[in-house]
Amino acid sequence: MRQVSSMPRLVILSLFSLPLAGCASFGGGALMASSAPADLSAPAASAIAGDMVTKLAEQVGPGSGRIILKPDGTPFGQALETSLKSWGYAVATDQKTKGEKTIPLAYVIESYNGQILARLSTGSVELGRAYSATTAGASPTSPLSIMQRG
Repeated sequence: MRQVSSMPRLVILSLFSLPLAGCASFGGGALMASSAPADLSAPAASAIAGDMVTKLAEQVGPGSGRIILKPDGTPFGQALETSLKSWGYAVATDQKTKGEKTIPLAYVIESYNGQILARLSTGSVELGRAYSATTAGASPTSPLSIMQRG
């Protein structure tokens, strides 16, 4: 049996992986499902949402389009929607808009090694940060990670 060297193997693997990479993007305005743990306290969810929306406003201003948010019913989803509105963003949760510019927004909140990892994603930017959460609130434990697209 003939062995395939590492370089051709990498090329073959890349060719098979490219179509899958497109499935993970927003493509054509599709919205990813958002998720957050239901056991995150309301004060911690509010603190994380407030901090992340502040950073989102630096990248995507409130007047740049209607935010399309598909909340998951968790305390974080509710806190994020409230924080977006308090920053002046127009927010649609029913996914119905009439001819206006829209910005799909998805979030993922996960627990890892005693920390909360938060990520907000739009078609043009992705923000990520780690937090230390308590029942009384949350505070950042890492610098903000920003990935620009396009």
